Amino acid sequence: MPADGIQLRPKQEMLTFEEIVQLAELFAELGVTKIRLTGGEPLIRNDIEHLVGRLSRIDGISTLAITTNGLLRPRKLDDLKAAGVTLFNISLDTLNAERFRAITRRDGLNTVLDAIRETLDAGYAVVKVNCVVQKGINDDELPGFVEMTRDMPVDVRFIEYMPFGGNDWTERYFVSYKEMVASIRKAYPRLERRKDAANHTSKSWAVPGYVGSVGFISSMSEHFCADCNRLRLTADGNLKVCLFGRSEVSLRDALRSGMPARELRSLIDAAVNRKQAAHAGMYEGSRTPNRPMILIGG
Repeated sequence: MPADGIQLRPKQEMLTFEEIVQLAELFAELGVTKIRLTGGEPLIRNDIEHLVGRLSRIDGISTLAITTNGLLRPRKLDDLKAAGVTLFNISLDTLNAERFRAITRRDGLNTVLDAIRETLDAGYAVVKVNCVVQKGINDDELPGFVEMTRDMPVDVRFIEYMPFGGNDWTERYFVSYKEMVASIRKAYPRLERRKDAANHTSKSWAVPGYVGSVGFISSMSEHFCADCNRLRLTADGNLKVCLFGRSEVSLRDALRSGMPARELRSLIDAAVNRKQAAHAGMYEGSRTPNRPMILIGG
């Protein structure tokens, strides 16, 4: 979180629940089977459980996931589960209370840790824990996160630090996938590679005998563009076919102009067909203007 916070967008620029559902139905007709609500923080939306309920009832949608910082989730857990959330990702970059306060600009580490445990207690088979790794910030905590997987069915995903607007990206803070694995193996020499599912963005590993697993999202050092089947619809209605791409297509404006569904599908198809074979890499990405990750949402 930037020290000076963020400038909020006017409500009228945001997609309404009705527009989100309408576009989600269109994407489902085109073959999308999984929807993830992310952010920012999706749980700050009023009546988010009602949106979840409508999305979960769309024909063809088999997975409905939420990525959250975990601070608001405990009070909403029962309603979200009843509405149809099938998977939770909880963002957590540190297990140290002081570092947590410095990174997030607030207290709440214990709340997030409780959120992970309560989600598992609620009957979810696994909780994914997202950790962005930065050299000199939290890279010394990798073994601590791995230790979480000893007795808890969590999938800790270590994410390479990626360049976005406003995050002051520099190679000085970058830790590659291979460096992370080498660091963890000093404490856990039996760490072994697991088979990845098709179109999986995370390279899966585990310590034999541990209940959970760890994964590495190597967007920068070993990109997975050739297998990427993700699309992102921002909170203000823009379609991004690549997280690192500047190009955006406003489906909100097309929808509000009364564009027929057939033409909307053609608009989406054209955007997907313009998707590059691979992103330009971390060095070019750091020089290319893009939204701050916290404002991309989706």
